This record gives sequence, C-alpha cells and structure tokens, in this order.
Amino acid sequence: MTEDVPGSGKRSLRPLSGVLAAMAVSLTGTRVSAVALPWFVLVTTGSATQTGLVAFCEMTPYVAVKAFTGPLVDRIGPRAVSWTTDLASATAAAAVPLFHALHLLSFPLLLALVALIGAVRGPGDLAKEVMVPEAAERGGVPLERATGLSGVTERLASTIGPAAGGSLVALLGPLTGLVVNAGCFALGSVIIALALPRGLGHAVEEAPSQAGETEPGYWRRFGEGFTFLRGELLLLTVIVMVGVTNLLDAGFTTVLMPVWAKESGNGPTAIGLMGSVLGAAAVAGSLVASLAAHRLRRRLVFFTGFLLAGAPRFLILASHAPMGAVLAVFAVSGFGSGFLNPVLGAVLFERVPRRILGRVSALGDSLAWAGIPLGGLAAGAAVASVGLAPVLLAGGTAYFLTTNLTGLRPEWREMDRASGRDAHDRQPEEAVQPSSANLTT
Repeated sequence: MTEDVPGSGKRSLRPLSGVLAAMAVSLTGTRVSAVALPWFVLVTTGSATQTGLVAFCEMTPYVAVKAFTGPLVDRIGPRAVSWTTDLASATAAAAVPLFHALHLLSFPLLLALVALIGAVRGPGDLAKEVMVPEAAERGGVPLERATGLSGVTERLASTIGPAAGGSLVALLGPLTGLVVNAGCFALGSVIIALALPRGLGHAVEEAPSQAGETEPGYWRRFGEGFTFLRGELLLLTVIVMVGVTNLLDAGFTTVLMPVWAKESGNGPTAIGLMGSVLGAAAVAGSLVASLAAHRLRRRLVFFTGFLLAGAPRFLILASHAPMGAVLAVFAVSGFGSGFLNPVLGAVLFERVPRRILGRVSALGDSLAWAGIPLGGLAAGAAVASVGLAPVLLAGGTAYFLTTNLTGLRPEWREMDRASGRDAHDRQPEEAVQPSSANLTT
C-alpha cells in the first residue's frame, strides 16, 4: 500500500479503507442501538406505543435534517461534518445510560436525546457517503467496486450489529448496548479525524462567480440541488421508485414480519433467523457485485436484483410455506439486494458534479427515505383493517409493479451509457464528476 500524497499521482487504498472502517463502526453501533434502545424502553415503560414513538422520533429528524445539510457538507467539507456529528452522536448516546443511572432520565428527555441522535446521524452518514467516490478515485478503484464494498460494509453491520446487540442485551442489559453504541460513534469520529490521509474530504471550491457577484448563500446552494434534480429525469425516477420500495420495506420489517411470526407460531426466533439469512446473503451479493458488477449491463443487473429482492419476500409469507422455504426465498432475496447499491451508486456518482454532490445526495437520500417513518404506521393500519395475508399480497404486487413498470420509462436507457469498460477507460478530463447517494435501505 503506497502513501497517499496529494498531487503525487500515487494510488493508495488507505483513503477508501479509512472511510469504510468509519462507516463500519458507526453503522454497527447504530444496529446495536436498534436492538438495545427499543428493549430499554419496553422494560422501563412497558409500553409498545412509547417504544414506537421513540423510533419515530429518531427517524423523522434523521430524514428531515439530512435534507437540509447538503449545502453545509459542500461548504464545510464532509470530513469535518463526519467527525463532529459522530462525536455529537456519541455524546447524546452516552447521555441516555448516564441520566438513567442518575435517575434524571424522563421520557420527554429520552425523546429529545433520541431526536438529537437522529438529527446528527443523518449528516454524519451523508458525509461518509460523499467521501466514498473521492477515496475510490485516489485508490484507482472502479466506482461499482467501491460502492460494492460500501454495500458489503453496510450489510455486514446489518448482520453483525443486531446479533451483537441481542447478545449484549441478553447478557448485560440494554444500557450496555447503548454504551457500546456511544463507543462506536466515538471510534468512527477518531478514524475520520485522525486516520484518513491529508486532503481527503475537504470542501469543494465553488465555480468562479461573475464580476460583482457575492458568494452564494445557503438557500441559493440548497436551491441548486433542486434545480439539478429537476433536470435529471433518471435520478428523479430512481428516487421515486426507491422511495416507494423503502416505504414497503419499512412496513414489511417493522409490522408484517412480526405479525407473521406471531400468527404462524414461529415466534421472534424466526424473525432473527430470517434477518440473519437475508443479511448474510446480501453480504455475498455485495461481494460478488464489488468484483463483477462493473463488467455487467447495469439495467439487467439492477432490475434482476429488485425482482429477486422485493416481491418474493411478501409472497412467500402469504403462502403459508414451511420455514425452510421461507429461508430459501429470503436467501435469494438477500443475494439479489446485494447488487442494488453498487449499480445505483455508480450511476449516481457519474451524473452529479462534484461541487454540488453533498446537497444533491442529501436531497436524494431524504426524498427516498421520506416514507420510512410512515411505513410501519401504514402497514399496521392495513393489517388491522383487512388482515395479514391480503396486505402481504398487496405489498408484493405493489413492489413488483413499482420496480418493473418504472423500468419501462425511456430514461432508464441512460443507465447503461456510462457503464462497463468504455466508461472506465475514459480520460479524466472527459469523465463526469462523481457523486454519491445511499437510496436503498
């Protein structure tokens, strides 16, 4: 591994490794908290309603604040945003067990701390995503491979984190899981602040202004993101499609799977088993994608991945199939989902100018995630009205139609134009500047 010196022309994997390491520890901490925090609320309040309210109070500011912080990431630089927000997340997460130990933790204060964690975690996640293409460029890594490795990192965190969180909660109690979450955020902050090479993740210079023009303000920068997206039909189509699938996935995970586990008699163990199989298969799919996706036709890989990852999960639960068949379908679905982010991320990297990548990525992420806080509420109301099986069938049908009918639109042809060897072999001055977005769940 060579030392990465700005302007030297040398390639090094150190920048990409550092960004991925910071993503790994912060995402793992978040997944541990996703087990520990709800359990802590349940055992201290005994209220499922309050438990759901805590989850809502974290995700709503996550989505809302992330939408408005893109210009700040561009102005300040993703590196500074990442380590400062991770430090703030660590402080807020550590305050929960501390105030509880001091008998000062009221439920309103808990909601405020959780909302603060969500509000600062959004910009922190965005900042790490923004640094991926720059780190990949420094290491000479193809965009599909870099985003594939980013996907592997996320999938591993989603597989290891819940297992570690469940073990910690069972053995040492939920407060220990919250302390571990705080430690993970602190470690991520240190990695970004100290371990990355000089020059990575700094603010991007704005285009030279005309004579007499003042430097653009926040709202002008923010508006540039909307202006850019309005002219990018492919990106808008992707955002709308993924927004619908994210809403369906949120309802499936938070309501439909638990209700199915209860009604089928398989119990909560089945939920953990299905999640583990899905996550492990997704890791395998992401690894394969990181090695081979840049050589394949993007549209074919993308829509095949969604065909496997979406509707089959809903339909297998509605069919009253045995547990073995359910796990097999979840394994296939997880493998297909592993191909989505590498392809999607590479397309987005190539279409957005570097100087506005933070604001465009923030808007894209937030719009695609806007339905997640509502997914569980909608699924719960639907199940209460018509029952589980009809909702599963409707959800699977909606997933299939969303991902396949959308693919008939003509703008999807642009997905393949910059893919494969031709795009990889372009000279640097001809290449479109990269951006980043993490639109899938």
